[in-house]
Amino acid sequence: MHPNQLTLVTGPSRSGKSEWAETLAVRSGKAVIYVATAQMSQTDPEWQARIERHQQRRPPEWQTLHVPVELVATIQRAPANHCLLIDSLGTWLANLLDQQDTLWEATVQDLLRTLRQSSSRIILVAEEVGWGLVPPYPSGRTFRDRLGDLTRQIGAIAHPVYLVTAGYVLNLSTLGVPLDGMGNGGGNRDGLKVSKIKTDCR
Repeated sequence: MHPNQLTLVTGPSRSGKSEWAETLAVRSGKAVIYVATAQMSQTDPEWQARIERHQQRRPPEWQTLHVPVELVATIQRAPANHCLLIDSLGTWLANLLDQQDTLWEATVQDLLRTLRQSSSRIILVAEEVGWGLVPPYPSGRTFRDRLGDLTRQIGAIAHPVYLVTAGYVLNLSTLGVPLDGMGNGGGNRDGLKVSKIKTDCR
């Protein structure tokens, strides 16, 4: 994959991350395939209303695929001259939360390998869920940790990576400093050793 073919957009709830991802898809100038990973639920009106708000924002010419689980196969089948907008990693992960650690790690590696090999323009939306309290129940902690790990691994191969918060867009690929061994060939553009940075709390 060309380095500019994979974009990651991450941010907290209601930050505008999906809207920014949709803007990027329009700007790509390609035919867009919107990959919705959320599962429809007729018994949850509030969740259904969220899905419908997303649907109403999409241009009518976009193709929509509902892919709660088979994300890797969908990426593999995507035409090279299309833009794939995947929204979102968190809901896809939640649909696979019952996987044991070994199987989940194999699933992650399969996804990363597919993303690297794809010739399609891909925009991925991810949720930032690890900035608050540690969940008091095991499944919540598993979800938070897996999503944090997955987002970081995709961030290492994506360019650019955007953080959207409070309606503002930050390009982390230009503003941030990657941790040693992560992204951009493992380099650190400013020559900083993040592990050696010390904070003077006087």
